[in-house]
Amino acid sequence: MEWVAIVSSLALLQVFVFALQVGQARVRHGVNAPTITGPEEFDRAFRVHQNTVEQLIIFIPALWIFAYFVRPDVAAGLGILFIVGRQIYRASYVTDPAKRSAGFGIGAFATVILMLGGLIGAILAVI
Repeated sequence: MEWVAIVSSLALLQVFVFALQVGQARVRHGVNAPTITGPEEFDRAFRVHQNTVEQLIIFIPALWIFAYFVRPDVAAGLGILFIVGRQIYRASYVTDPAKRSAGFGIGAFATVILMLGGLIGAILAVI
């Protein structure tokens, strides 16, 4: 389970870095809080961060449920895949939002496997 904790921490660190990047974009473009729209560069950084926060709400519990009921090493591997997908998503989105699909798809694939695998593992544990 140590690897799952490390991967969870890395995912949290990643979203924290994305938040810092939003703060930098705020300063660079003069977008004062609580405003959440501004120049396109700011809007893109903001959406990457927000979307990642939205995904973490699903990803983190799914990661731990899968680790507990299936296999922690596989959960950690899928977690790394999610993190890589989020990096690709960010790089694509800030350049051209229309090209964000690959990164989103990689992260979504990992999350769906974690959710379904965890659910099946929990059901099998009950029966």
